[in-house]
Amino acid sequence: MALLDIQDLTVDYGRVRALAGISLAVREGEVATVLGANGAGKSTLLRAIVGGARASAGRLTFAGEDITRLATHARLGRGIVLVPEGRRILISMTIEENLQLGAHLRRDGEAVRREIGLIYERFPNLGQRRHMRASCLSGGEQQMLAIGRAMLARPRLMMLDEPSLGLSPLFVERLFDLIGELNRDGLTILLVEQNTGKALAAADSGTVLELGRVLMSGEPAKLAADPALQAAYLGAAAPAPAAATS
Repeated sequence: MALLDIQDLTVDYGRVRALAGISLAVREGEVATVLGANGAGKSTLLRAIVGGARASAGRLTFAGEDITRLATHARLGRGIVLVPEGRRILISMTIEENLQLGAHLRRDGEAVRREIGLIYERFPNLGQRRHMRASCLSGGEQQMLAIGRAMLARPRLMMLDEPSLGLSPLFVERLFDLIGELNRDGLTILLVEQNTGKALAAADSGTVLELGRVLMSGEPAKLAADPALQAAYLGAAAPAPAAATS
């Protein structure tokens, strides 16, 4: 069943058409990845889903509800959360204050405190420095903070925009381990990622964009094995994910 269904989505920035009739679906409980070169429209797609970019045409349906004209805060209230490129944490605020921002629409303070405690258990480095400014964190730790902040919004769909950008290889591994853990816990994830090998290995479905259009979509193994896509979009060295075994 599709949790998110996008039909013929078009987004214009003035005279520039950033998305031209995009259609895709994200099934509940899956990891879906969107790939493509810079300027393909990947980040615009995520912004349109969360309400930061207005649809010129087309329809977005989430959990059976038409959300095409809903405001951003209303989409957040329905469980659509974006972890943006560059993390955008507030480095002048403490780690705990950053986490609390993720729960700003909630009114269940005791539950929020419990969930912050669980985040500190998952990310001990954050818990040990909870009262320090977020500027003390490394890039990888800031990414974990951004994901923790998003978790406090109780997402049904978490969208990650280039989460591995600028991270060390160690933190890239930790990041994708975390994506797998969150998905196994039942979270649906839409991932935009330049590390195509990692993204395809983590995903259940994939879509390749080119200049605001869907070039190809399907099973990650098939995308990774396509010679033309490997050379032009996925990188010749991108390994094909292992086929599932029963």
